[in-house]
Amino acid sequence: MVLISSKLMHTCFSSPTCPSGYPEQAIPIYKEDIDMMQFAENLEHLEADFFLWSALGYGLDQVAPSSAMGGPPPIGAQKANLDALTQHIIEEFGYQEVGHLRALKITVGGFSRPLLDLSAHNFAKLFDQAFGSPLIPPFDPNRDSLSYMLASYVIPYVGLVGYVGTNPNINATSQRGRPRCRYPSYLYERAEEVVHPYNHTVAEFTIRISELRNQLAMCGIKDEGIIVPLELGAENGFPLPILTPQEVLRIVYGTGDEHVPGGFYPDGGNGRIAREFLEKP
Repeated sequence: MVLISSKLMHTCFSSPTCPSGYPEQAIPIYKEDIDMMQFAENLEHLEADFFLWSALGYGLDQVAPSSAMGGPPPIGAQKANLDALTQHIIEEFGYQEVGHLRALKITVGGFSRPLLDLSAHNFAKLFDQAFGSPLIPPFDPNRDSLSYMLASYVIPYVGLVGYVGTNPNINATSQRGRPRCRYPSYLYERAEEVVHPYNHTVAEFTIRISELRNQLAMCGIKDEGIIVPLELGAENGFPLPILTPQEVLRIVYGTGDEHVPGGFYPDGGNGRIAREFLEKP
């Protein structure tokens, strides 16, 4: 997955600028990098609060309040019913996201945390949308570790886009993020396991979510489930999916329209890129 800025489709280079007072060995920041790197902060906020709340029962406002920069607390965030090992792993992921947020905001500046909807109700709507009909009972990401990891299959996807997708457009290569592959192996090992209390396997859940993302992005195949058909795999030279900021917003808003907020971002994302789409329907 590659994120291509609609304003950076051509290669552009400028003289790197460093804020005054930085040491001589400071990493240079190019002006054209700033908006793209700040765009990723929306996704880092989502991951940070999702992981911290699920593992600890509290989020950024207690762990690193300065990083929230006065943004509103997430809607419906709560602690998940995780086994001890999963809780420990998710807690570590949460602290990693706090570090990523701090690094981004120190490097390129930032904005207040956007309003996030991390409620079980929001996840239930998303999975109902993916299956084309209501799941009974409604999907609850906090029910158990497997349910949580399926919900996490949704969240880290957008975070990964923020890192992997931004990389090709960042002039200062040492500033590029290091993408992480967290959940596919956990879910792949359980691909044929039926998700309680539904009559659907783990593989079916991931395929449905991937199909929904493709529908929302509206521009071809952007994602596959944990079981990838041979004809769509790298073995057959299937091209690398390209994601623009518009397509990312269509997915995370859950509306299929970068001008209409919703989903995880009821009021839309922050930063110049996201706000311009909201201001110019």
